[in-house]
Amino acid sequence: MRVASLLPSATELVCAVGAKEQLVGVSHECDFPGDLGELPSLTSTRLGPPRSSAAIHAEVQGLIQDVLSVYSVEEEALRAARPDVIITQDLCDVCAVSRADVDRALCALDMEGVTVVNLSPTRLEHVLDDLERVGAALDRAEEAAAARAGLEARLEALRERAAPLERRSVLTLEWIDPLMVGGTWMPELIDCVGGEALIARAGEHAPIIEASVLEGLQPAPEVVVVKPCGFPLAKTLQEQGALRELLASLDWPAIRDGRVYLADGNAYFNRPGPRLVESAELLAACVHPEVFGEPEQRFPGEVARLELGA
Repeated sequence: MRVASLLPSATELVCAVGAKEQLVGVSHECDFPGDLGELPSLTSTRLGPPRSSAAIHAEVQGLIQDVLSVYSVEEEALRAARPDVIITQDLCDVCAVSRADVDRALCALDMEGVTVVNLSPTRLEHVLDDLERVGAALDRAEEAAAARAGLEARLEALRERAAPLERRSVLTLEWIDPLMVGGTWMPELIDCVGGEALIARAGEHAPIIEASVLEGLQPAPEVVVVKPCGFPLAKTLQEQGALRELLASLDWPAIRDGRVYLADGNAYFNRPGPRLVESAELLAACVHPEVFGEPEQRFPGEVARLELGA
């Protein structure tokens, strides 16, 4: 069975069920696992080179106003790949190609008989369900069930260790300009590791807030994790100045205690795949380092503390 994955999280799901060798093409953003080889890119983006979060947001909004998709399917590459199964999504049109993009490409190429697996998770359980859906589509149901059991066991271990701990208020930021609070499965990950999510609710998309909301936030955050969607840690570090300007005047326990963290939002937190469990383990270290270990030591190069006095 020949498999085309059109988003990074789907590629990780395919590999988790042991079907990596069946991949015949991936998206231009697929970067994990690192041994995908020379698989052709089946998608592309209309966005320019990486810049600030504000510039990227403005460009995305401009494309939407011009009724243009942010991403597109590389039709000739898709034709050459000859997939039996395509895995795509309709959760977020500014994160990857959409199901509608795929349907248009298949129609234009007159490709019949291709199975399209569409993913649209908004809760942690949905991500685990998608693991089994991908496994079923690739005739690897047993492997998927085993992989899910392993991920659930790791999450349960986190819950058990966090259960007796004092719960801490946690604010996660999914974008910097404009400000977006981590939604969908993020409140569930926070709850799993002994925290109370602020502003966002489980299953809902990331809410956009004004900076003025932060001033009166109650309870005040005891932990802040900034993990912009699609930004590796090095990219987020480039926006430290904007973050300091945003947070320095706030009287939050997180700021007084030095618990404002910057994390890799490309590899973790924002991809609805198996590494959400590793994201929870990273988050646990941020929320309760006294129990789970200091995050910078446990996850070197993937999380850093924001020094607001610098």
